[in-house]
Amino acid sequence: MTATTPIASGTAAADGARSSRELIHAEESSLAHNYHPLPVVVARAEGTWVWDVEGRRYLDMLAGYSALNFGHRHPALIEAAHRQLDQLTLTSRAFHNDRLAGFAEGLAELTGLSMVLPMNTGAEAVESGIKVARKWAYEVKGVAADQATIVVAADNFHGRTTTIVGFSSDPVARDGFGPFAPGFRIVPYNDLAALEAAVDETTAAVLIEPIQGEAGVIIPDDGYLRGVRELTRRTGTLFIADEIQSGLGRTGTTLAVEHESVMPDVLLLGKALGGGIVPVSAVVADRAVLGVLRPGEHGSTFGGNPLAAAVGSAVVDLLRTGEFQRRAAELGEVLRDGLAALTGKGVLGYRCRGLWAGVDVDPALGTGREVSERLMAEGILVKDTHGSTIRLAPPLTITREELEGALAALEKVLG
Repeated sequence: MTATTPIASGTAAADGARSSRELIHAEESSLAHNYHPLPVVVARAEGTWVWDVEGRRYLDMLAGYSALNFGHRHPALIEAAHRQLDQLTLTSRAFHNDRLAGFAEGLAELTGLSMVLPMNTGAEAVESGIKVARKWAYEVKGVAADQATIVVAADNFHGRTTTIVGFSSDPVARDGFGPFAPGFRIVPYNDLAALEAAVDETTAAVLIEPIQGEAGVIIPDDGYLRGVRELTRRTGTLFIADEIQSGLGRTGTTLAVEHESVMPDVLLLGKALGGGIVPVSAVVADRAVLGVLRPGEHGSTFGGNPLAAAVGSAVVDLLRTGEFQRRAAELGEVLRDGLAALTGKGVLGYRCRGLWAGVDVDPALGTGREVSERLMAEGILVKDTHGSTIRLAPPLTITREELEGALAALEKVLG
């Protein structure tokens, strides 16, 4: 599976627009350098495939960090967006709109909880969850004013705001951005004893990712999530699950916590909730938790806007069918078996749950960035994380043939 023959680097694209090289140079001159993307300039996409400005085709094996779980431009989602664009796009929450109630009802039903706080980005959902947990701690649990704490896991990734990076253990995310908000305790991930030692009468919540994505798709031991649920219930503490990457079909279930048959008190959702069209996120909980918010205490001009609600409702409808969860589970076995066959042949180890994998490449063969660039030359788009680890998270619409082609390309570049 190789990319189509490229136009010579640096020449103008066929339609007379600027070439990839020219566009990358223009970005470097005019954009803040807070990203280091692969040198590909995407101009068109459909399903699992994208095309650059020169017409080269690539299989998308990243899916916008799970924002594109349903592929690029899924017909049902595009139709919902077009239909709403012709009607109403924004009212702010100063007024009601005719799409928000249906979205909230559908998402509550899908998750089994009862109340939704709509926001836009994943980081906003996390920040909102933190605010709700603190308010709940003061009004319901009886924590003394301004003393609430939240326990988080080392190697977490919950976003890039100053509050969130303040409880990151990644120096790249954290260094140079202080001072940070107090009130967070960091414990090792997948360590119930350490978690229990950190929880006390001031603890409002335990905030964790059921699977740590940015850390390299780190899957906890069986029983860890059940242990978190039992501990938080016993101590009167909220269990907040950040399912922004892991949720909405990615792991073969609607939510990753379903693999251990637990339900947190608070779900944080995003990315795929907007179908790869608009940013949509949400805090989902029961009324006993979200009911602590009152008018004026929290909000977002764009949160719950009609366009976002229309697309979000269409996403919920797709997930109601169970098709995408089944595809992730079934094709996840193909992905896992393919990575198992490569272990010892350039792959040192891997972690796979559904259509989501972290792959540790032998450092002697290159860094994760270098392996990603070699795969790009073969027409496969992935993204590295720390060291020599790459992440695979294709759209859930990928076919078995496409997935096997990507695995064959990985075998080729490691050979």
